[in-house]
Amino acid sequence: MKEPLLRVRDLKTYFVTERGRGTARAVDGVSFDLYPGETLGIVGESGCGKTVTSLSILRLIPEPPGHIRPGSFIEFEGRNLLTLSPPELRAVRGNRIAMIFQEPMTSLNPVFTVGDQIAEAAIVHQRLSRRAARARALEMLRLVGIPDPEARLDDYPHQLSGGICQRVMIAMALVCHPQVLIADEPTTALDVTIQAQILELLERLQAELGMAIMLITHDLGIVAGSADRVVVMYAGQVVETAPTPELFTRAQHPYTEGLMASVPRLDRPPAARLHSIPGNVPAATDWPSGCRFHPRCPYAWDKCRAEEPPLLETGGAGHTARCWLVAEPQRRMRRS
Repeated sequence: MKEPLLRVRDLKTYFVTERGRGTARAVDGVSFDLYPGETLGIVGESGCGKTVTSLSILRLIPEPPGHIRPGSFIEFEGRNLLTLSPPELRAVRGNRIAMIFQEPMTSLNPVFTVGDQIAEAAIVHQRLSRRAARARALEMLRLVGIPDPEARLDDYPHQLSGGICQRVMIAMALVCHPQVLIADEPTTALDVTIQAQILELLERLQAELGMAIMLITHDLGIVAGSADRVVVMYAGQVVETAPTPELFTRAQHPYTEGLMASVPRLDRPPAARLHSIPGNVPAATDWPSGCRFHPRCPYAWDKCRAEEPPLLETGGAGHTARCWLVAEPQRRMRRS
């Protein structure tokens, strides 16, 4: 087994809310590994802590109101990213670890051409001259499949479509050939055809450049077709992790089961209603005691309300779930 390229342990990122409403524990003890060359999917509904986890890795959390708690550990290339000085962190951010943000139209600077924005990272991190950086930017536009790249180089973001802007964001992220690419909802707000093109592009570039990808999404269809392993998050915690085929055939956590059941399927009758998970995600300032999913769980019993379960081995290779049903599977049978 290869050594992890990125190792996250007990990551806690909290936000102090205004007007004394308490502390929002947005990410509360998250741990996972990312291996060289793999695609790790991180899934969960809005507000579960996916994006805050990714921003914490690059230390992009605004302080205040946010802060990463002592005891959190993020190791990359043998160093804890949380202890690096600002110059050391700048040498990693955008160079060794790059990120594609959710909204390309708001992430790109409207007053600079896309060529200048792509070239900037090459100038800062690779010490290229402006001429060489412009040539690298043109090379990247070709690599990500933008038509007529010579003309697009001097366009501004508002002159481009959402799909082309997303490709520009990918070109910016990959211009320094990073070892890790964090893709936060890379297909949000794109039509289905463009979504497929973007995902195929990421897969091709991963094979060519050998990088690892952390794919953050709420779309289980994207995960099924793209990820090697999956981390499922709920209420600021990892509730299940498994190789992708194992997760889709043997989901162990009731929350994961609910996510799977809510996906439209071709083998269901046209009139069949989609499953929905009852209730709402609790507020991050007031997580429930015990298992955080118990108010919405059809299997919950007294132990679930009183004791928070750890991540338990389920018997499958690398498959863990934060659920007492793993230790007492007979309760699932009794309920069904």
